[in-house]
Formats: sequence, C-alpha cells, structure tokens
Amino acid sequence: MTVNQGKSVIRRIFEDAMSAGHTELYQELVHPEYLNHDFPVPVRGAAGFAIIDGMFRTAFPDFKVVVEDEIAVGDRVATRGYFTGTHRGEFMGIPATGRTFRCTYSDIWRLEDGKGRENWVQMDMLGLMQQLGVGPA
Repeated sequence: MTVNQGKSVIRRIFEDAMSAGHTELYQELVHPEYLNHDFPVPVRGAAGFAIIDGMFRTAFPDFKVVVEDEIAVGDRVATRGYFTGTHRGEFMGIPATGRTFRCTYSDIWRLEDGKGRENWVQMDMLGLMQQLGVGPA
C-alpha cells in the first residue's frame, strides 16, 4: 500500500463513513482486528468501530469530521482536524443541551491489509465539555 492509498483509507473513514453516515463502509475500511487504544472500553473490528460511531451519532446526529492535515509514513497515517455537531442526545451521561460545538483532535492510525488496524486518538474533551456548558470555565 502506498502512502497516498493509506491517506485515502483514513480520509474515507472520516469523510465517507463517519461524516456522511455510511457506516456500512466500516466493513471495507476497518480491519477485522481493529483496536482503538484510547477508548475507555476495548472495541474491536468494524463492529467495535461502529459502536464508537453510534455513540457520537446518537448524541450528535449532525456529527461531521474535518481533516485539516495528514502525514503518512510507512503503515502509519496521522491526522489533525476537528469535529462538529449539535448535542441532541445523551453523551457520556450528559443529557442533550442543544448546543453546537467544534472539538479538535489528533490521531495516529496503523494500517494493515489496506484497512485501519489500530488507532490512537486525542480529543479536546475539556473544550468539548465547556462548549456543551457542563465543563469548568
């Protein structure tokens, strides 16, 4: 897999699947043994990735991811960007506030067999909670 093909896989996960709501694409783009190292509970495979997606989509039905930068080396792709949405459902025990937000993130993916195999992600959760009106000032 070339560097550009690796970037394309990750961009498709964010833009074509997550942002556009085409979760059926996870079977094509996410490795059967996928692991997110930073989610509180281990999730595996395309089904596990869909659980993460569902958590965000339930809370933020208009959830969108914007990739601002990508760097690829070997089997790794790093992205930086932000996601937006409107808090319309429960999120991490927090009832809907109706507020919109913009939350920055950075992540690193490891690809295997042309699919996202592992992922490490950092999000500005404090900023997100502040924008939802439930975090410290």
